[in-house]
Amino acid sequence: MPAEARSGRPGAGPGPGAICHPYGPRHDPAPGPSVSPGRRIGSGPCSPVRPVAAGAAEPYPARRGDGARVRDGAGIPDGAAAAAGAGRSPRGRRRRRLLRWLGLGAVLLVLAGAAAGWWLYAKLDGNITEDTSAAAELRRYERERPSHFARGAQNILLIGSDSRSGTGNAGYGQDGGTQRSDTTILLHLPADRRSATAVSIPRDLMTEVPECLGADGSRTGDRFAQFNWAFQWGGAACTIRTVEKMTGIRVDHHMVVDFGGFKKMVDAVGGVEVCLRRPVNDAEAHLRLPAGRQVLRGEQALGFVRARYSLGNGSDTERMERQQQFLGSLWEKVSSTGVLLNPAKLYPLLDAATSSVTTDPDLASLRGLYELVRGVRDIPADQVKFLTVPRRPYTADPNRDELVEPDAARLFESLRADRPVAVTAPEPPPSPDPERAREGRDASGEDSGEGAGEGSGGPVPTENGTSPAATPAPTFTGTTAGTADCR
Repeated sequence: MPAEARSGRPGAGPGPGAICHPYGPRHDPAPGPSVSPGRRIGSGPCSPVRPVAAGAAEPYPARRGDGARVRDGAGIPDGAAAAAGAGRSPRGRRRRRLLRWLGLGAVLLVLAGAAAGWWLYAKLDGNITEDTSAAAELRRYERERPSHFARGAQNILLIGSDSRSGTGNAGYGQDGGTQRSDTTILLHLPADRRSATAVSIPRDLMTEVPECLGADGSRTGDRFAQFNWAFQWGGAACTIRTVEKMTGIRVDHHMVVDFGGFKKMVDAVGGVEVCLRRPVNDAEAHLRLPAGRQVLRGEQALGFVRARYSLGNGSDTERMERQQQFLGSLWEKVSSTGVLLNPAKLYPLLDAATSSVTTDPDLASLRGLYELVRGVRDIPADQVKFLTVPRRPYTADPNRDELVEPDAARLFESLRADRPVAVTAPEPPPSPDPERAREGRDASGEDSGEGAGEGSGGPVPTENGTSPAATPAPTFTGTTAGTADCR
């Protein structure tokens, strides 16, 4: 044995009692206090060891040659037995299996929801009919169309078609292959979206109708004619150009709805409430109702807004007022939480609306309609205004209408400049002479107030006959969605 090993000097090899152990040097038991095995301090195979008192923590954990921890040199890795025991626990296996199934179920639910949402979106998006022919015709006359005067404001022309073609429309008359605009409303949405103004244009209004492209490919010349003839001669494009020529207002979008589409949308919201002062029996409008508070559904609602001779004095003016009242009630109901926040009611409404309208290409998608609805859904009901263009019986034919100036020009100028207008409820008209009802005059022979004086905007004379420098918003006869309830 080398002298260094026998000397037992530190660093020179194992001293007395030191043994080279495969997993570290150990001391032979010696008399005296009990000690636990030591651990190698140096880097050599038989470096000196430091004794560790019994029960004291070992400062240097022992490792196997492969780096695994051992328990006091016994060769059992720390935690292995516990891990093995846990892996063999039936409760642990069941828990892991349950977690895997729950995760798989959550993934399947997400995928199913995404697939259903995509299917519903594709169905609703595919319901909308795109009016490409009107878009092409309007591009042809782009240079003649008015410019936008107010950035961010939008003007949408709503056209109710009286077409007898299509499912469910034949019962309202013979299909002659043509159609006219039964109702036309210009909806103005200001840039701030804090209000909305819906202006009805009478179907019997005499106006300039520009050159239009007919369904057969022929073109009509400029004509002075009844307003609703424009839709028959050239469809939506001709009606839009007629409105733009009359008002100087750029029409950004348009929607066309027929009788069947109107009924479907009313049914989708569960009907609309109106009040009748007297019973109604109108065979032509397919309407028979008792007096009082009524909730009108599809067929009855259509008859109510179309009835002309059995309600009021038989004039188109009163019919437009009923239409405005009905649309105000419909707006208020659709914008209520009972519809917009109820999927069971919202989906039928979206399905009815998208399958019932023909729109310009920019609105012919669910996204386009959603952007439009999102911009108006927060408008208060009392800021949704309905009025009719200032009009009166046409001089050459009292069964037709003409604009009242300068009131009509003042209204159109306010809308072009995106300035607000105000409305006031009409005064109850005097009882008309049945023989003069369609002529717009009462029994005394004077104007009955149907058209003249509808617009009272502009400077208001003071007591000395002068006009103030600044005046409130021009006021016109009309109503709001907030006052369209049953009273």
